[in-house]
Amino acid sequence: MAIIEVRDLYKIFGHSPKRAIPMIKQGVSKQDILKKTGCTIAINGATFSIEKGETFVVMGLSGSGKSTFIRCLNRLIEPTAGEILIDGEDVMKMNQEKLRETRRYKLSMVFQHFGLLPHRNVVSNVEFGLEISGMDKEQRRAKAMKAIKLVGLEGFEQSLPSELSGGMQQRVGLARALASDPEVLLMDEAFSALDPLIRTQMQDELLELQARMHKTIVFITHDLDEALKLGDRIAILGPDGRVRQIGTPEEILSKPADDYVEKFVQNVDRSRVITAGSIKFKATSITHPREDLVAAMRVMEQKSISSVFVTDNQRKLKGIVTIDDALALQKKGSHDITPIIQNNVYTTSPATPISDLLTTALQTRYPIALIDDEGVFVGGVSRAAIIAEMSKGMDEGNAPQTLSDILDSNGTNPEGGEQWAG
Repeated sequence: MAIIEVRDLYKIFGHSPKRAIPMIKQGVSKQDILKKTGCTIAINGATFSIEKGETFVVMGLSGSGKSTFIRCLNRLIEPTAGEILIDGEDVMKMNQEKLRETRRYKLSMVFQHFGLLPHRNVVSNVEFGLEISGMDKEQRRAKAMKAIKLVGLEGFEQSLPSELSGGMQQRVGLARALASDPEVLLMDEAFSALDPLIRTQMQDELLELQARMHKTIVFITHDLDEALKLGDRIAILGPDGRVRQIGTPEEILSKPADDYVEKFVQNVDRSRVITAGSIKFKATSITHPREDLVAAMRVMEQKSISSVFVTDNQRKLKGIVTIDDALALQKKGSHDITPIIQNNVYTTSPATPISDLLTTALQTRYPIALIDDEGVFVGGVSRAAIIAEMSKGMDEGNAPQTLSDILDSNGTNPEGGEQWAG
């Protein structure tokens, strides 16, 4: 269910900006429009929806319009044209009173530069928005204390901003946004002013918070690694202010929409983003005790495989049976496969990054079994698929070479009779 819908949204800075829209639709470049009209395109016909409870990341290089976009959602910047629907209501058509109510109860914003009041302590900063809205002191204090606990700042309620680290100050800003219990959290490069180590910690904490809160988060960043880590879906803005692609992190990496996106993501470590679930195969299995040795051997023969997974009636994995063990059991004249079901098969979640599976894949003879959150067997991942997927992100220029290849490329192969000096 979409909580935010953006339709054909434009933001153009300059005198009489709407005159630039027909030129944009005719394909006139951003630079030519600037020369002819003096207008600068920030957002170019953006259309997409944001689902309730998802973390939607908008990213792009400096000047791509991403910060302008988030400020258009709550009309801190007035859009030039288009529609912005929040819970079905068009923000563009709201009067000032309705807009204030929407900002107060549906949207909260966390800025890059924390924006704390230096003369107010932590709890006073957190409850400031509630105070402005007219909430009574006892109620706003209770809400502020709840938000402070949520972000892990218990014990610092009376501290001034100057007494806190950068990461702690950002937690105060986040608590202030959460205090009003908004439906949508707008975060404009909220962690980019922090040191790398603190930034990583804040990203992890936001993921933990979101797992408990299930808020709708619109997160702006210029850092692709941050986008891939936090985003359920990512919108990549081009330098012309146009949305180049929207998709999950795996879709962005595996199927870039154009050359711009492909270049944008070319240096990303794919192995930390691509998950086991995206490269799984529909693993063959038999159900025990309903199916016995004959069924196991027939399946392996038909599929030309040397092992088969075994599950119970609820699709819970019991183990694996190999062709060698099956043949040995057949010679004994037995049909019950219980003694030969091996339970030393590796298992993992479909959400596991393939980088975490490589060592296991190189050690095991069998596919890795995928088990979902309910414990149900949902498929397998082969060693070949893991290695093949990881190799896609390898720069061929940096790939290992044999010594003979290097010598041949230099024309100095000792086998050719020429002396080679290391």
